[in-house]
Amino acid sequence: MGTGEEDKNVEELEFEKLAECLAAGSGSMDEILDGVNLKSFHNMDGSSSSVPSVMGVDLSSALRGEPSSSAVASERENLDHDTHNKRPKVHSFSLDWDCQLASASSDFLERGYNINQGSFKNEFHYLSPILAEGEPENLIVSSSGRDKRDGCNTPQVVDMELRMDLTDDLLHMVFSFLNHINLCRAAKVCRQWRTASAHEDFWRILNFENRSITLLQFEDMCRRYPKATQLNISGAPAIHLLAMTAISSLRNLEVLILGKGQVGETFFQELTGCHKLRNLIVNDATLGNGIQEIPIYHDQLQNLQIVKCRVLRISVRCPQLQTLSLKRSSMAHVALNCPLLHDLDIASCHKLSDAAIRSAAISCHLLESLDMSNCSVVSDETLREIALACANLHVLNASYCQNISLESVRLPMLTVLKLHSCEGITSASMAAISYSYMLEVLELDNCSLLTSVLLDLPRLQNISLVHCRKFIELNLRSVVLSSIKVSNCPSLQRINLTSNSLQKLVLQKQESLTTLALQCQSLREVDLTDCESLTNSICEVFSDGGGCPMLSSLTLDNCESLTVVSFQSTTLVNLSLAGCRALSSLKLNCPYLENVSLDGCDHLELASLCPVGLNSLNLGICPKLNSLHIEAEHMVLLELKGCGVLSEASINCPLLTSLDASFCSQLRDDCLSATTTSCPLIESLILMSCPSVGPEGLSSLRWLPHLTSLDLSYTFLMDLQPVFDSCVQLKVLKLQACKYLTDSSLEPLYKNGALPSLCELDLSYGTLCQSAIEKLLACCTQLTHVSLNGCVNMHDLDWGSELGQLAIDIELSAEQPNRLLQNLNCVGCANIKKVIIPSAARCLHLSSLNLSLSANLKEVDLACLNLCFLNLSNCCSLEILKLDCPKLTSLFLQSCNINEDAVEVAIEQCHMLETLDVRFCPKIHPVSMGRLRAACPSLKRLFSSLASV
Repeated sequence: MGTGEEDKNVEELEFEKLAECLAAGSGSMDEILDGVNLKSFHNMDGSSSSVPSVMGVDLSSALRGEPSSSAVASERENLDHDTHNKRPKVHSFSLDWDCQLASASSDFLERGYNINQGSFKNEFHYLSPILAEGEPENLIVSSSGRDKRDGCNTPQVVDMELRMDLTDDLLHMVFSFLNHINLCRAAKVCRQWRTASAHEDFWRILNFENRSITLLQFEDMCRRYPKATQLNISGAPAIHLLAMTAISSLRNLEVLILGKGQVGETFFQELTGCHKLRNLIVNDATLGNGIQEIPIYHDQLQNLQIVKCRVLRISVRCPQLQTLSLKRSSMAHVALNCPLLHDLDIASCHKLSDAAIRSAAISCHLLESLDMSNCSVVSDETLREIALACANLHVLNASYCQNISLESVRLPMLTVLKLHSCEGITSASMAAISYSYMLEVLELDNCSLLTSVLLDLPRLQNISLVHCRKFIELNLRSVVLSSIKVSNCPSLQRINLTSNSLQKLVLQKQESLTTLALQCQSLREVDLTDCESLTNSICEVFSDGGGCPMLSSLTLDNCESLTVVSFQSTTLVNLSLAGCRALSSLKLNCPYLENVSLDGCDHLELASLCPVGLNSLNLGICPKLNSLHIEAEHMVLLELKGCGVLSEASINCPLLTSLDASFCSQLRDDCLSATTTSCPLIESLILMSCPSVGPEGLSSLRWLPHLTSLDLSYTFLMDLQPVFDSCVQLKVLKLQACKYLTDSSLEPLYKNGALPSLCELDLSYGTLCQSAIEKLLACCTQLTHVSLNGCVNMHDLDWGSELGQLAIDIELSAEQPNRLLQNLNCVGCANIKKVIIPSAARCLHLSSLNLSLSANLKEVDLACLNLCFLNLSNCCSLEILKLDCPKLTSLFLQSCNINEDAVEVAIEQCHMLETLDVRFCPKIHPVSMGRLRAACPSLKRLFSSLASV
């Protein structure tokens, strides 16, 4: 094998090593390359070799063979000469690949790549090749199609030149916005871009976290980019060797991150030579051999983090160090000589003794922040000495320090104090805390022995009391208090707060809370959900003069001890009393109240809302309400549906347009008359199942000139004349189940032309005779919607009979217009046998006809030009069906006894029919569906008893 082939094999071996390195990381190729995980390739003797011609961008520099800034400058000179005035030529060309990669797809990048699924060959394709060094930009391929370098077949290249005026400075500015993977992609465009993307300014942050980079690759990387300022080799193999190389090669290094391995003592000894280092982070590592003292001496280091490390002793001498973290490390002793240190974190250093913690902290006289949480050995004596030595201490985290009580500790400059789960903290500790007059944040969560907090701290902004199971009383005064968190304190009974900044107070599930005193001038929102022991006196707190002059939202859900609620507030906007099941009386004098929730107030008997700013109100959920007084000038919708015992009602709502008083069986004429007088804009009035309403009440409807919809269903009315006289503009009249109406009750409609605007009439389940119905349908041609569901006296709907034709002739002789009827419902008319609507009936607008559940219906003959919907389901006696309905789109024949021949003939003239339902029709077999489809080709949905097709 020749030397060239050996070199090629060596290069391929380096590619394989690189692939293994990349594959060791998780995530996509973008994620692996991101952060500059670029590596170089080397020959067997360790010298750097150029990347094979199959790849114009290697992963060590993102560019092919740019070993130094001098080489970059040299290539820029050549580029300037070639491109003339920095106007590079960009070509559309096909590169000649190495034979083993010649079949690769050029659109690989567009398809995306997953390193866990792709092959090694695809890793090559991820960075498409660009021109190799030394190649002319105008690549000419011989006519034979053979590349002289490797003998691979390549298509002839068409030279397509495009000039761009992008100077080096402009490229540098544009590329400064790109991440590393996009820089690699930009390098494929042309030599100028390749050179620009290799600029060391873009490769100052090197990230090899959790990458299997070799020492040789890392050394080459350091040679290529000696001015790198940040390096992360945490999780890389042999981090000690890599770190030693870094501090000796990267003299501009400012940030170094390493961990997840062993770092020898020599690294810390040589660290002094890395003069520009400012930040050193060592995470989850073994320092030295784990049983020796590690010295960390550096004159310029400002931030040092030794986190979760295994070491016996640490000695830190860094005159410029400001921040030091030894969190979760296992050392038993630490010596500090850091005169400028202001932030010390020794949280969860369980092996440090009380004396060691004291010695370390008091040696730092400028200390401002100290985190000693989970150091259970800390004592009050240590805190006292720290307080004396560190006069500027502002932040102290002593959480989970069970031996401290703070009773004799004075920390006057403290601004943040965290004491989570400190069992020694009791009410006596509050005297010591009160000396911290500059305190802004106080956290006392899980202090199980704490019973009361009495503090007057002028700068306190945040306090937290969570899971303090013996806590009974909170008395807090702070004009700047803006946040208070109190929850899961089952014994809490009394709260007294004074603040000018608190805007939101949440005290949910404080079952024992009985007394609440507030002097909070800015408080806007209060949530006392599930505070079961609150009494009626709470209303005084939230009324005008109660200490919350800006309160706008109040939630008292499930406060089951409230029985009488009375609020007088000029600021309250939202009030929720949902689930207050014992509430019997509600009085609200809140002119700006817009929302009130009374869900679950089952025992409310008296409601007085005078005045309120409500726009709508639903009191139908209060079945025991018997007295109602409302004064709401903005209310437009009032629902009293279900207030079955409501006997006294005063409703003064001048803008009310809709009133639903369904099932208000005790509502009398005098109440209705008073309401119509004070609410003249009512348009919709529902008095269904209001048997106490009589002629006097109906006569008062004359005060409602805008009334268009009236529901008198399920009433005992016998005379509708008051309605005909008073409701001239009525459009909708519902008279369902008015069984006391006589056959002559509706005569004014079809004889005298009463209610000329009436469009919708519902006579379902009534007792009108056949003739009355026929006359109504024949003469009231203005009706658009008619419902005759369940009318037992209706036998036929035959507008083709002599009687029907006579009525039609009379109508036509008077030159009446066409019928406006659009929807006709005759559901469940048990005695109807025949429905015939010929074209002479002039039902030109009829679009929907529902005759379902008419068990005795045998014949249907319709000639309606605009009928779209016909429902004959469960008309089990149906035998004859004739349809001259060219616009019919839906036909339902479920459970009909009609045969398939009759159906086939009926739908032949329905050229727009789309839906046909013949399920459960015993005389129509599923195998005959083809006949029906052939008879009506427009069918899209055909439902049979076995399947829908």
